Amino acid sequence: MSLPEMEKQIKGLQQQMAQIAMDSPADEKLRLELSTLIANIKKDAYARLTPGDKVYLARHPLRPNAKYYIEALFEDFLELHGDRLFGDDGSIMGGLATFNGQPVTVLAQMKGKTLEENLATNFGMPHPEGYRKVIRLARQAEKFGRPIITFIDTPGAYPGIGAEERGQAEAIAQCLMQFMELQVPVIAIVIGEGGSGGALALSVADRIFMLEHSIYSVLSPEGFASILWKDSTRSGEAANLMKLTAQDLKKFGIVDTIIKEPVGGIHTWPDFTIGQIREQLSRELELLESQKPAVLLQNRYKKFRAIGAE
Repeated sequence: MSLPEMEKQIKGLQQQMAQIAMDSPADEKLRLELSTLIANIKKDAYARLTPGDKVYLARHPLRPNAKYYIEALFEDFLELHGDRLFGDDGSIMGGLATFNGQPVTVLAQMKGKTLEENLATNFGMPHPEGYRKVIRLARQAEKFGRPIITFIDTPGAYPGIGAEERGQAEAIAQCLMQFMELQVPVIAIVIGEGGSGGALALSVADRIFMLEHSIYSVLSPEGFASILWKDSTRSGEAANLMKLTAQDLKKFGIVDTIIKEPVGGIHTWPDFTIGQIREQLSRELELLESQKPAVLLQNRYKKFRAIGAE
């Protein structure tokens, strides 16, 4: 049973529970039986998730977007706009904040929760001006000695004609180069979908965290299936081949830490995962800030040079 089918089944059982009058011990017993059945169905389904299920959860419409994490993790946040070259990109949110009283710079890829928000954020697909805003704020963070925390959640950079005319590939390349040279700690957190170079641009970091049910890949499963088999409907099969889960990437040494999610995904109990992110961020920031810039740069270089090596 796929996760969407499981969710539909649970929704039906929950509707049955809501219709029980609870006027007698028999009603109470039936409600308890249904509640236990729902818990067992969910527990069984989440004990054997496929990569396709992980893709579904990473894109789940109820999954919190980057704005939720920013509001939950930081005492305050002052958003800054524009790349000082072309304009502002709603798919990239960046600005100043404090974490446990410490000034930090936050850079996040944004998806919307409604159609209007998705139109304003271009469905989480950044334009070149978004990446140039990232570069501007990263340089500012380095100037003032602020650690940088990035949130990754994008199907990929926007591939439209206008974006290409304004230098999409060059902007991503500049991001990669800039982040590799930053003399302040950088921590990246994949919170949903990390797709292609659009995600990689914000992922050159000293530490990379992935939420348990997030994905991180060279392209989308649909794109993979379209290229390999000329059939995007085989995306589930593609997901099985792509090694895009947090568990796969931890095994390959690409990500450093997997952040646990509650059974059912983070959208069922966000505070559970937020607490773990806060704890892990505190620990890693303290460790990274104790390192001299030269050591930080050397370790970052070694980290990425080691990827794919035997």
